[in-house]
Amino acid sequence: MARHLITSAIPYINGIKHLGNLVGSQLPADLFARYQRDRGHEVMFICATDEHGTPAELAAAKVGKPVEEYCAEMHAVQAEIARGFRLSFDHFGRSSSPQNRVLTQAFAKRLAEAGLIREVTEKQMYSNADGRFLPDRYIEGTCPNCGFDSARGDQCDNCTKQLDPVDLINPRSVISGSTDLELRETKHLFLRQSEMRGKLQDWIDSKSDWPILTTSIAKKWLNDGDGLQDRGITRDLHWGVPAQFDGAPWAGMEGKVFYVWFDAPIEYIACTQEWADANGKGEADWQRWWRTDKGAADVTYTQFMGKDNVPFHTLSFPATILGSEEPWKLVDYIKSFNYLNYDGGQFSTSRGRGVFMDQALEILPSDYWRWWLLSHAPESADSEFTWENFQTSVNKDLADVLGNFVSRITKFTRSKFGEALPEGGAWGEREAALTEELTTRVRAYEGFMDEKEVRKAAAELRAIWVAGNEYLQSAAPWTVFKTDPAQAAAQARLALNLIRLYAILSEPFIPDAAANMLESMQCSDRSWPDDVAAALEFLPVGHAFTTPEVLFRKIADEEREDWQKRFAGIRS
Repeated sequence: MARHLITSAIPYINGIKHLGNLVGSQLPADLFARYQRDRGHEVMFICATDEHGTPAELAAAKVGKPVEEYCAEMHAVQAEIARGFRLSFDHFGRSSSPQNRVLTQAFAKRLAEAGLIREVTEKQMYSNADGRFLPDRYIEGTCPNCGFDSARGDQCDNCTKQLDPVDLINPRSVISGSTDLELRETKHLFLRQSEMRGKLQDWIDSKSDWPILTTSIAKKWLNDGDGLQDRGITRDLHWGVPAQFDGAPWAGMEGKVFYVWFDAPIEYIACTQEWADANGKGEADWQRWWRTDKGAADVTYTQFMGKDNVPFHTLSFPATILGSEEPWKLVDYIKSFNYLNYDGGQFSTSRGRGVFMDQALEILPSDYWRWWLLSHAPESADSEFTWENFQTSVNKDLADVLGNFVSRITKFTRSKFGEALPEGGAWGEREAALTEELTTRVRAYEGFMDEKEVRKAAAELRAIWVAGNEYLQSAAPWTVFKTDPAQAAAQARLALNLIRLYAILSEPFIPDAAANMLESMQCSDRSWPDDVAAALEFLPVGHAFTTPEVLFRKIADEEREDWQKRFAGIRS
């Protein structure tokens, strides 16, 4: 039994995520976690909400709530939506947890002791009216490039030009609206990533099996321009992990917090400690996943994320781990994804464009979305969600292929033999050929899943469903029954066993439908089909079954047109 540590890039706290966020990290991570569990391996699947930083403070202020209260509420909302999509986290934690606070400060101490943290004095915008330094997103003004009057201090949403607060015309505080701003000197802690360049280069070069998308982004950031830059790890904010050293404010850093991108990846480790604490387990139980001197040396660690998160997970977080000179587990494989676009444009959380996770679950159950998103995962290039494609995929793949197979054979068997696997007949050449094809395809499916080739795995799973349909169509037990009821019974037994086989293989993609198929076969045994021939005879003569309700319904043109109109606008 292998051990798999799996983490998904943690979603930011400020609002409900859209389908592009889901398919870029959490959903493929869940697919892999479910598959490894189904194969009998031990899995620790971790995720959390990323709760610190400027956007959290702004989102809380917008709704008039204290930031702690806002984050607690939004964590509960995101956790509930995750359950709705059947994301099988072992723990869904919070980066604001006490465990992450202690661990983040401990990492900073270790890095300082290793000479990898330096103090830097720089100029930042200060609001006299608010009595505080303003991070980039706390400043708005007129864009010098396009004239848009609500450009932020880091970027103009209208023309997308990258900006600095000093570039803005008539800058003002987002907090108070005051224009009484001035540049003042402030001091921050910087992680000396440039000192880690050689170690990071060697580590990245050793990962020859990583996806091209991952390594190309990592090497670009590592080598472009002046190479790896030192990075600020503190901010002048109220909400975050306090910049403390041995429980006391870091000298000269009073009132500052660690930058969200320093503490957020550390939450992967802290979240596993949260899991242990929440389940009455001890320190050894979480350290065996993360400390190579405590048993984590034999763990395979896989991260899932969108391509925008790759630089932080290939450079900044590894620099933190390596720089600590402690035996923490480094990631073995980073599966990164391109972007999922929306109906001729882009998903956008800030602009409310596209289908968001809560809205999706109001329209259709999670399996419909899981199947489309995973079978169209943006692996080698950006992909696009269109309502027409979604409708076609649901209707053809789920309703016509899988759902139709289950419906036809259960209804036929019930009508001719009753609700139990019938006796009589034997396999012939057709059944032997099907067994051989399915064996080949199941092994290919396993290979794609092991290699985290999501779209190829989905295509192979669909081909396995199609093989059963083609067998049923060519065998035609409803016709054979008229002249040879015993042979029709043998065909029905095989096809009913196929339902169990499909349930086991499909569980990582469509867990609810898989559970329904197993329930209809009145079977709780989910043993993986290492021997496909044996799996096709697993349910014996006389084993009872039920005829399920419609497994997947088709999407009507009228529904699709309504959804297209409904989600073409802006979500507040």
